[in-house]
Amino acid sequence: MVTELIRALAAADEASGAADLGKMIGGFAQYGVVGLIVVLLIFGILVPKYVMAGLMAEKDNWRSAFEQERAAHQVTREQLAKAEERGDVATEQGRAMNALLLELGHRPNTAPGSV
Repeated sequence: MVTELIRALAAADEASGAADLGKMIGGFAQYGVVGLIVVLLIFGILVPKYVMAGLMAEKDNWRSAFEQERAAHQVTREQLAKAEERGDVATEQGRAMNALLLELGHRPNTAPGSV
């Protein structure tokens, strides 16, 4: 039954001019389970253990780099928030000082022609 399905797929591929996947599967079908495993290896569905171990190590490296970068950005955001607070405080102090000087009767020096 499986071989009939594979032959039908191969015939459909020949008729449509699409990829020769059916032919490839049909060619390996005569080898049974070994043929199926080879096809799965070729298409990357099955991968050897050393490849998977390498991929997992790379994933872990990327994850740790991501976590470090996120922590660095959090520190930067905190520093920017503190700097903004300091700027707001300095601006508020300047306004308070200006209001106090105006209240005491001190007129700021202005450029000639401006009132």
